[in-house]
Amino acid sequence: MNLLAVGAHPDDIEFGCAPVLIREVRKGNAVRMLVLSRGEAGSAGTPEIREQEARNAAGRMGAAIEFLDFGGDCHMEFRPDNSLRLAAQIRHWRPAIVLAPHPDENQHPDHAIAGRLVRDACRLARYGGLEELRECPVHKVDNLFFYNITRHIGQLPDIVIGIADVMEEWEAVMRCHETQVASKDYIELQKSAARLLGLATGSEYAAGLFTNDPVRLENLSDLVLSARSF
Repeated sequence: MNLLAVGAHPDDIEFGCAPVLIREVRKGNAVRMLVLSRGEAGSAGTPEIREQEARNAAGRMGAAIEFLDFGGDCHMEFRPDNSLRLAAQIRHWRPAIVLAPHPDENQHPDHAIAGRLVRDACRLARYGGLEELRECPVHKVDNLFFYNITRHIGQLPDIVIGIADVMEEWEAVMRCHETQVASKDYIELQKSAARLLGLATGSEYAAGLFTNDPVRLENLSDLVLSARSF
């Protein structure tokens, strides 16, 4: 199975959903990371350094990575042409699952913009009449999920995945972003959030995802795990 994870900045995917992707790579699935800027506006690290940090992290995860220019950090725009560019990427990679930043407004405007662009791109990728996408066969994404980065929304996520077995690897991936973890204790923030979510949902550590669409099952009894810890 192909999975595509999109991030607005070079470290978003690693901080936000890397443990989920690490588990998928271990399962034998193919993961591609698509980054829409090189952290040009960041207070720590040059764009060249931050790109290399992200490439190091992707290599550690066993994922492919590609950078696209969407105007630069803090200059992304929610426009149809940008959604079409991402739709072309989706048609090219043909992922069954797409992960994107949560589209709600948060501490960085790029996060919400990237989430909304990906949401629309997943829809556009399946439309056969778009002239701009005629060169690539249409593709229907099975599932789109949203992840949080460093802002942890108060409500519990829709999907909870136990990640205790990949915590050490996740920390190593986050540490690849040396310029960022030196400026703020992002690693402890993410680990603490994963620990809290795990305690609340019956796991030692957990990652959470938010759905764009209802989760479809063949039978209710296919749900064999529970998050009812309290």
